[in-house]
Amino acid sequence: MVNAEAAAILSTISSILDIQGENPFKVRAYQTAARTLEGLEVPIGTLIEQKKLGDLPGIGPAIEEKLTELDRTGRMKYYEELRASIPPGLLEILRIPSLGPKKIKILWKDLGVKSIAELQAACGAGKVAKLSGFGERTQAKILEGIALLGRSKGLFLVSQALDVARELLAYLRPVVIGAGIAGSLRRGKPVVHDVDIVSSAAKPREVIEHFARAPAVEEVIGKGDTKCSVRLTNGPQVDLRVVAEDEYAAALLYFTGSKEHNVLLRARAIKKGWTLNEYGLFKGRKRFEADSEEAIYKRLGLSYIPPELREGRDEIELSEKGKLPQLIEPKDVMGILHVHTTWSDGTASIEDMAGKARKLGYKWMGLSDHSKAASYAHGLDEARLRKQMKEVAALNKTWKDFRILHGMELDILPNGDLDLADDLLGKLDFAIGSIHSRFDMSEKEMTDRICRAVANKHFDVFGHPTGRLLLDRDGYRVDLERVLQAAKEAGKVVELNANPHRLDLDDVHARRAKELGVTLSIDPDAHSTAGLEDVEYGLLTARRAGLTAGDVMNSLTAEKVKARFARD
Repeated sequence: MVNAEAAAILSTISSILDIQGENPFKVRAYQTAARTLEGLEVPIGTLIEQKKLGDLPGIGPAIEEKLTELDRTGRMKYYEELRASIPPGLLEILRIPSLGPKKIKILWKDLGVKSIAELQAACGAGKVAKLSGFGERTQAKILEGIALLGRSKGLFLVSQALDVARELLAYLRPVVIGAGIAGSLRRGKPVVHDVDIVSSAAKPREVIEHFARAPAVEEVIGKGDTKCSVRLTNGPQVDLRVVAEDEYAAALLYFTGSKEHNVLLRARAIKKGWTLNEYGLFKGRKRFEADSEEAIYKRLGLSYIPPELREGRDEIELSEKGKLPQLIEPKDVMGILHVHTTWSDGTASIEDMAGKARKLGYKWMGLSDHSKAASYAHGLDEARLRKQMKEVAALNKTWKDFRILHGMELDILPNGDLDLADDLLGKLDFAIGSIHSRFDMSEKEMTDRICRAVANKHFDVFGHPTGRLLLDRDGYRVDLERVLQAAKEAGKVVELNANPHRLDLDDVHARRAKELGVTLSIDPDAHSTAGLEDVEYGLLTARRAGLTAGDVMNSLTAEKVKARFARD
C-alpha cells in the first residue's frame, strides 16, 4: 500500500467523521495520522513488518490496526462502512475550496444537497445564502469553487504526472533501446492534461503490447503498431510512441513541443530549403544524421535549447545569438528556506529536517515555523520562540558542515503589520511574511497590505506571493507588478514556492522578477522530511523562467545569506 494512498484514506475518514458531527478529538486523530503518513519516507508495510508503525506520532493502536488491515488486504472495512454511510456526492463537494465538512453537513441536512449539481442549483436559487452562517458572499464563493473544479477537471499536478511517467519508464526499460518523457511534462508545466512518452525499439509492436499490460493501466484507449494510449487507475492518460532508433532524437524534439516552438523550428528549416518533422531533418528525401536533439539544433544554426524554455517566446533569438541563460541546476542549490517542524504544523523535528537536508547535500536550512497568528497551525508565541532559539543554537554546535538559519513564517496582518514584536524579529536570522487570511480583500487593499509589510525593516522574504493552490484555489487579487517593484526598491526577496500544489510565483512573474533584479528564493515550504524534495518542482518553474544560479538565494553560502538578511 503506497503511503500517499493510505494517507488519502485517513484524510477522507476524518472528513466523513466531521460531516457526521463526530468527536473533534477523533476527527483530529485521523487528520494527524494522515499528515504523518504524507511525510513518511519508509513504506508503511515495512514499518508493520518491523512492528514500528505504532511508534509514529498520531498512529494509535486503533489506527495502526486499520492500516495493517489495509496494507495486508488492500481494504479497510471501517473506511468502506463510513463511505457507505453518506451520499457519495458529499465527498465530491469536499473538493470545493470554500467548503469544509461542517458547512457540508448543514447543506446536506438543511437543504438535502447530495451532489455538486444539486449544490449549484441551490446556489442558483439563492437557498444557500439564506442558511445560517452562509450569506451571499459564501454562496458566491461556492459558485466560484464549482467553476474552478470544472476548469481543473482532467488536470494533474506536475508531481503526480512525473511519478507516473518515471514508473512507466522503469517498466519499459527492459524492452526498449531508449525512452524519455516528452510533452508539457518535460517542459515543466505546473499542471498537465496527460503524459507523453517517446521510446525507440527494434520491435515496436512488442513494446506496445508490453506497455498495454502495465499494472496501473485501467483502460486501453487506442493501440496501433507504433502508438498506444492508456488511462491509468486514478491517473492521467498516457500516450506512448515507439520509433526506430535513428528517429528517436527527432521524435523526442517534436513531441516535447511546444507547438509554438516547433512552428518556429520548422520555419527555420524551410528557410534553408529543408524539412523538419517527427521523423527527422531532411534535405529532399535525404535525412541528416542526428543522434541527439543537440545535433538537430546545431544543424539549424542554434545552440541547444533546454525543454523548459521551448514555449515560442524569445528562445530562438537568444539561442541564435548565443545568449541563452545558463539555467539553474540541482547542483547549484546550497540551501533552502521555508521549513516547518513539529514546533508548529510540521511532522518532523528540527533535527530530523536538518538531517534530511544534509542527506540531500544542502549546506544550510532556513527554519521558519508559523507565528502565533497561525493558531490553526500551532504557531509559536514569543515564549515558545525563545525556547526554539535555544534548541537551534544547541543543534548548530553539533555540525561543522551544516547550519540551521533560524527564521519564522509570519502572518501579514490585514493592516500590513507583522504578528511579532520588533525586538524578537531582530534576533532572528530572517523572516518570511505570508498571507494566510482575508483573501477577499480588493486588489488595491491586498497590494497595499503586502507593500506595507515589504517595507518593514525586519521583513526579508515574501512567501507564496499569490496564495494559489493549483487545481484547488485561485490566488487572491494582487498587483504583482507593484509588489515586485516594492521588493526591488526595498531590497527584499520574493519566494518561488516549490510545493507542487503552489508553484507560486509562476514562471511568467518569476521571469519579470529577474528582469527587475529582484532576488528569488526557491523554497519547499516543507512540512515533512519528504517535502524537502519538492525543490525539484521549483527548479522546473525557475528554469521555465530562465533563472540562473545567480538569480536565487539558494546558491549562496549560509554566511552570505545571513549577511544579506543582516539585522540592525
